[in-house]
Amino acid sequence: MMKSTVISISIAVLLIIGAFALAKNNSNGSLENGLPANNVSIENGVQIVQIRAKGGYQPRISNAKAGLPTILRFNTNGTFDCSASVIIPSLKISQFLATSGSTDIDLGLQSAGRLQGSCGMGMYPFEINFSN
Repeated sequence: MMKSTVISISIAVLLIIGAFALAKNNSNGSLENGLPANNVSIENGVQIVQIRAKGGYQPRISNAKAGLPTILRFNTNGTFDCSASVIIPSLKISQFLATSGSTDIDLGLQSAGRLQGSCGMGMYPFEINFSN
């Protein structure tokens, strides 16, 4: 009886510590996958949309500004699944990503609207919503 109480209290303490650790990681604006909460930034007048590719794409939906030169940057880390192959049909883009590291795809200037892409087999979709 005493042993099961000690185990239960230990598990409860571990769960509480884990909850605090997760809350702390999210309080600085980052996601679990290491990408900033806002995955779109502007560097030297170029908009960069960062997406993590492994077992799908994170975030799956991004919001960006229309009318800016845009780079779509895929970050990979030991990515060997379908998400290592990206297709964006409307731009006739089909590209394999580096297994680990980052791969940039120049999207040029995009007008307002939705740009959709997926992995090579279409299993993992992603989209970028461009707005004015």
